[in-house]
Amino acid sequence: MTTRIDCDTCVVRGLHCHDCVVTVLLGPPPELTIDDDEMAALDVLASGGLVPPLRLVEPVAGPVIESA
Repeated sequence: MTTRIDCDTCVVRGLHCHDCVVTVLLGPPPELTIDDDEMAALDVLASGGLVPPLRLVEPVAGPVIESA
């Protein structure tokens, strides 16, 4: 399994880019794919305080509300 990181779709882009592992390690890429092993390694580095955690927040679809 892989995690696809697309900074263009992150809803906290600009607010947390300075404290995101992607920006710290690679600069702000347009799109990045990280597999499970790489994600586990980044989690270990972040939990040890060596890099910030991944701050990616993807938008979710909200409920459909019909107007009266």
